[in-house]
This record gives sequence, structure tokens and C-alpha cells, in this order.
Amino acid sequence: MNALDMQKVSAFVNQNIGEFHKSRLEKIRSLKLDKVLRRKNPYLFRAKNIDSAAELITLILDATLSSSEESIFGQFLEEVAVYVNELACNGQKSSSPGIDLDFTNDSVRYLVAIKSGENWGNSSQKNRLKQDFANALRVVRQSRRVGELHAILGICYGKGRQIDRGNYQEIVGQKFWEFISGDPDLYLKIIDSLGYEAEQQNSLFEAQKLNVYQQFTEQFIQAFCHEDGQIDWDKLVRFNSGN
Repeated sequence: MNALDMQKVSAFVNQNIGEFHKSRLEKIRSLKLDKVLRRKNPYLFRAKNIDSAAELITLILDATLSSSEESIFGQFLEEVAVYVNELACNGQKSSSPGIDLDFTNDSVRYLVAIKSGENWGNSSQKNRLKQDFANALRVVRQSRRVGELHAILGICYGKGRQIDRGNYQEIVGQKFWEFISGDPDLYLKIIDSLGYEAEQQNSLFEAQKLNVYQQFTEQFIQAFCHEDGQIDWDKLVRFNSGN
């Protein structure tokens, strides 16, 4: 395993974190009130005694954006992990479906699927991952040169540990970053690089977010509120769930 050049890692993060912020802005600019309302559960918000348009819009948009950001940032973290391993182990992006990384260390070959967090999928998706590992392992083992071979699910954040999942090992948090880099402190070092231009980028995002929240609140009041400003729940539920 090569000594990890943190200057290169930081440069990669700085160069690519802009795509995360760009995607956040594109997401919020692409939102449409009718589509957002149709995807959220009006019964839940009624049960929580939401009684103002501004409060409802804030809750709905916060939930929508939070889910989107988790997905966007997860993809970014996976790209960082692949780059780190390229530097440390000459690893490369795998061509096998469902597998993100293929590398060899100490004469052991690893096929790695990377997820950002532990709550990454439902039971069907996890079963699909098992099948993807089985298919990838079968293909690699057809080579006469293959030696020891392991399938790994790497999870970028979560309490550092390693778990046997049958036909693959799950490696989480600090242990995962050390596994792909050889550096037990990498999980801490990466966090410093993520702050690059964060204040400037977040200020731009918050300004755009405020505009969208105000526009959606005005549109919602016009379409789904009584004259006194109270939410017309019957009208909202008909829009969301009516035939």
C-alpha cells in the first residue's frame, strides 16, 4: 500500500465539492409545488396539528431537500473513497454491476461496493447487492491467475466496525477509510477538506432556498387556504389523493 498523499486528497475534495453545491442549487431550483405536495403525506401533517401555510411548506421542503442532499452527498463521498484507494492501492473503478471498486493489497483482491451510510437500502436492494457480489466473484474466479478474493461492503460513516454478512464483509466508518487507505486517521482528515468555500456556497444556497420557500408559501395560500389563512385540508387531500 502506498503512503497516502493528503495534499492530493484535499485537492480532489476541493475540486469536486463544488459539484455537490451545484447539485443542491439545481435541485431546489427544479422543485415544483404540485409535485412536492403529491409526494408528501398530508395525513401526517394534519396529525401534527400544522395550521399555517408557512409552517407546512417549511416542513415539506426541509424533508424533501434533506433526502436529496443525503443522496447527492453520498455519491460524492463514494467518489472520494475510490480516489483515495487509487492513490493508496492503485485501485480502479469496477466494471461489474453493483461493484464500485476493485483493488489488490498484500496479494488479496477486493471487490468493494460503497455506500455512504448504514441506512442505504431496503431488503430487496440488499438482496440485490448479495447477488451482485455473487456474480462478480464468479466472473473473477474464472481467471486462472486469481488468488485470495474477498467481497466488501464499505460504508463511509457509522461506528467503526467489521461484520460478516455471509458472502461479503461489511466495514463501517473509521475501519472502512483505514481499509482503503492504510491511514487510521483518514476519517478525521477528510472532514477538514470538506469545509472548502462552505460558507460562501451555503450563503448562496440559503438565499435561493428562502426565495423558493416564500414563492411556495404564497402559491400554497392561494391554492389551499381559506380566506382567513387556515389550511383547507379537504382541498389539499383531494389534490394529493383524490381520484
